Amino acid sequence: MRVPTITLALLVIAGLTASRDIPKPGADGRYTISATGIRAQFIPYGATLTNLFVNDKNGKEVDVVLGYDDATYYPKDTSHPTYNSIPGRYANRIGKAQFTIDGKSFKTQKNDGQNTLHSGTNNWSYRVWNVTAVSNDLITFSLTDKEDESTGMPGLVNANVTYSVFANGTWNIRMMANAPETKTPLMLTHHTYFNLEAYKNPATALIWDHTLSIPYSKRYLAIDSNALPTGNILTAEAGSFRGNCGGSCEGYNGFWIFDDAPKDAAVLTLASPWSGIKAGLRTNQPGAVLYTCAWSDGTASLKKTQGTGIAKKKMEKSTCIAIEAQDYVDGINQ
Repeated sequence: MRVPTITLALLVIAGLTASRDIPKPGADGRYTISATGIRAQFIPYGATLTNLFVNDKNGKEVDVVLGYDDATYYPKDTSHPTYNSIPGRYANRIGKAQFTIDGKSFKTQKNDGQNTLHSGTNNWSYRVWNVTAVSNDLITFSLTDKEDESTGMPGLVNANVTYSVFANGTWNIRMMANAPETKTPLMLTHHTYFNLEAYKNPATALIWDHTLSIPYSKRYLAIDSNALPTGNILTAEAGSFRGNCGGSCEGYNGFWIFDDAPKDAAVLTLASPWSGIKAGLRTNQPGAVLYTCAWSDGTASLKKTQGTGIAKKKMEKSTCIAIEAQDYVDGINQ
């Protein structure tokens, strides 16, 4: 059995040349890249991963990320769950929707109570990216974010992301962004939602059936009832950790710090004993946000590639996990 490994590295890509003749997507609106044992599909909206197929322990292809069957529905869904896309230019929360650079204060959109989440409601996951390179196992998207298009953010930002897959079951993400005109907050992540059983386990759809290991992390950011870091760093001791997802929710919605991990080590592993699929994260980022879909209300439909005939075809509460490798949440203010 090939064990799929997810690799995330926010690094500049050198020597990549874009083709002048970019092929069109398939009839379903998706671009497909593949290698032995892994197949990934994307759309330009949000530079979004719509499907990620890997083989389970029986050699059967399984789609392990959330999304929609209709590629045109991503921009139409008013709930906008940020499925498998890039919520730049500054991921996660900005406390009190404001920050200061060199003594100058900037105010951002309040779209999460009194805070800003993922740079507001015109962040990069709402934008149509340009496809600049495509091959059998690689695709590159680029985006130009002008001043104040990400509400309240100063200066121009040029960004690109390259997704590639390899025959050892690896999915690689490389991101680059630069601000040529002025200082501006930049923090990128990929907002990937997983269920390694593709909702096909007849016993349960809950994510608690999975096993999560973070071998180089004992510390996490303390948060308030709105999931904003308080500035304190806590240690999770055996038997004492009760979750970290803010007020009135279950599960996890917090930032875990990777401490002293060896170079290229898997800093996080998610596994399903039922499907036999195991995903390992390697990243150059100092930690990751884990969110276990506590606010899913059971109205979003599963894809045709997911679920069983006897299981509900809806995404219920606590049936997925978003893994977002990134820098410290609200770091611009901490």
